[in-house]
Amino acid sequence: MMLFSLPDILALSFFVACWLGYAFVLEWTEFGQRGLNSRMHTYRDGWMQEMLRRDMRMVDAQIMASLQNGTAFFASTSLIAVGGTLTVLRSTDDLITIVSTLPFGVQTTRMLWEIKVIGLAVVFVYAFFKFAWAYRLYNYVAIMIGAMPPSAEKDNPDARRHARRTSKLCESAGRHFNRGQRAFFFALGYLGWFVSPWLLFATTAAIVVVMWNRQFTSDASRSMTAD
Repeated sequence: MMLFSLPDILALSFFVACWLGYAFVLEWTEFGQRGLNSRMHTYRDGWMQEMLRRDMRMVDAQIMASLQNGTAFFASTSLIAVGGTLTVLRSTDDLITIVSTLPFGVQTTRMLWEIKVIGLAVVFVYAFFKFAWAYRLYNYVAIMIGAMPPSAEKDNPDARRHARRTSKLCESAGRHFNRGQRAFFFALGYLGWFVSPWLLFATTAAIVVVMWNRQFTSDASRSMTAD
């Protein structure tokens, strides 16, 4: 007897393909450069170049503290989510009974259910690593900001290179933070698999549509291209 049915295999493959495909388009294609995330990378570079011209940099320090606090919050939330997901394993039999009574629920085995739960935990662990690394990178950015040359040296090539390095480091931190948030969004789509593989198709597609809209057609995205 196969552990995964054909619909389960197809739904899980669709889920993984959508996650990887969306990430590839957003981060590695020319079309993805029009997305909101990529546009913000440009402003990170502009931020560091402007900071190089300023004498007083308290506002920049406050912005960095805000970025670090937000990232730390998501990292902590990821650990809580991992713990909550593993706690579900203690109530497997009761949850299987509840889900099977839902309108779109399908009968599942205990082993398959536990594999699904562990898969969800893996998604949250991945998110934690991304948020934790982003937090560490923001710490590095804060150090780079502290080492930023004074405004009197703004035209010095070494000072400009330092600002450029800082912006690239900040861009890397933002990229890892975005990947962690993307894992959170796809985890919501993954929940559909607990009910049925057909619902996983629907929830995964819905997540992709929502994220795509936010990146390319939302009010926030249009505001970045407004005259």
